[in-house]
Amino acid sequence: MEKTVLDFTVEKTKELMNASTCAKELKESAQAWLDAIGTEKEADETKKYIAELEDNIMTVDGLIGFVESDAGIKHFGAETAANIAAHGKEIKANGAKYCDCPACAIAEAILDKKEELLK
Repeated sequence: MEKTVLDFTVEKTKELMNASTCAKELKESAQAWLDAIGTEKEADETKKYIAELEDNIMTVDGLIGFVESDAGIKHFGAETAANIAAHGKEIKANGAKYCDCPACAIAEAILDKKEELLK
């Protein structure tokens, strides 16, 4: 993997781990990947990290569906859930594929480099 791609991904990974919306499992996978850089485990951990990113990034449709569900309303409260749903519909109308919370936005940026990461 090119140094510029590695440097970018390390920086974004650290941002991801500090994002309030980052799931615990994704933080653990991110740390395992960081720990594996430069070792014989790097390629394997890169694949695992990418898989975890793909599992955790939420589509806009998934976001809207969740916040409009009973579980989403219970989690966020009716008013906040309605506001998030409206935001989701707005960004979808503008062409967004994924949720734009901090963790999803960073995951999307890393996944944009997926092919280069797997080289």
